[in-house]
Amino acid sequence: MKRQIVTSVVMFLAFTLLTGVIYPLVGLLLGQTLFSQQANGSLITLDGKVVGSSLLAQQFASPIWFSPRPSAVGYSGSASGASNLALSNPVLAKQIAALAFQYRKENHLGAKAAVPADAVMSSASGLDPDISIANALDQAPRVASLRHIKLGVLTKLISKATQSPPSWLIATPVVNVVELNLFLAKLQPRS
Repeated sequence: MKRQIVTSVVMFLAFTLLTGVIYPLVGLLLGQTLFSQQANGSLITLDGKVVGSSLLAQQFASPIWFSPRPSAVGYSGSASGASNLALSNPVLAKQIAALAFQYRKENHLGAKAAVPADAVMSSASGLDPDISIANALDQAPRVASLRHIKLGVLTKLISKATQSPPSWLIATPVVNVVELNLFLAKLQPRS
């Protein structure tokens, strides 16, 4: 009996040390060594000041900025989630119609113009910083006009902020709005 208790205590201490100290410490060291930018939140700085993360969407209230997808959580990094409304829910249909109307109005599109899905539907987390290339290109004329910048300059910035998935992954390229607006701020600072 005494031998079993001693064996149990030794095994408990050994596995506590292995899984509670050594394993997390190795993970921390590998993360900080190999992926320090990602391990520290993929923070974005402007003039030495942290202005956000490339992993989290932010709300840009002024029309002189590119807009992210809608957020069911108000772009709050402390909470994430979707609206959980089913596609058959009339509330969701009304929200989509209102957002599509607003999107067309803000971007000077015709009443029947196609609207990218990511312009009217939030992501599952409500914090996705990426939009489709079509969404960015729809917004580009508005931003160019309000900032008095040539559309070609914005198209180049959109290309610069476009992230293509690895070739083995079946996915479409996306534009990171936070990074796109950072490029825009560096090009032409505005409030």
